[in-house]
Amino acid sequence: MLETLASHLEQVAAYAPTWGLALVFVFMAIESSFIPFPSEVVMIPAGFLAFRGELTLHAPWPDAALALAVGTLGSLAGAFVNYWLGLRLGRPFLYRYGKWFFLKEQTLARAEDLFRRYGDITTFVCRLVTVIRQIISIPAGFARMPLGRFAFFTALGAGAWNLVLLAVGGYFGHAAQDMTYLELVKRGKALVSENYGWIALALAAVVAVWVLAHRFAAKGARK
Repeated sequence: MLETLASHLEQVAAYAPTWGLALVFVFMAIESSFIPFPSEVVMIPAGFLAFRGELTLHAPWPDAALALAVGTLGSLAGAFVNYWLGLRLGRPFLYRYGKWFFLKEQTLARAEDLFRRYGDITTFVCRLVTVIRQIISIPAGFARMPLGRFAFFTALGAGAWNLVLLAVGGYFGHAAQDMTYLELVKRGKALVSENYGWIALALAAVVAVWVLAHRFAAKGARK
């Protein structure tokens, strides 16, 4: 699938100076919904183009900042779609008919189990986990998670993941000469995989700080 997407999106990339940020929003909204679509084919090239001055403003850092903001907003929009599916259609319907929406029962069950065990924080943590990244919004809808908290944790997790991918694209934008779209995405995905341990470690540190702060605040409230 990656090769097919890359061949089509390479043609779309020609419109990056004019429509780049709009395309980032649309494709990240799709990626964050129930439709299978890899974020790497959007955010890594966005970082690459931004740091080469080939995006909307032709200025590396402002373009990178805008791409991060727009990509995260797109991710949030797609996540709201999944949240709405969980909230409005409900658990029985999606477990029975989810396969028609690319939602496998096993994946839904896994996401729901994680949400039940660890609660709201999973909507942040799972944004950095393959496959579960998009689906975790559905059990949040099942549980009627407060919309403000859902938006906050989802945007935080999606923003962190998008930042990683933009940084990878920016690295190749500085280090490489000419690259095909497919080569860029493949090498970018490989670089993320090679360093995923460090990403997970940073994530664990963030979660630990959040848990400690949450417990401290709860302890203070009881006094």
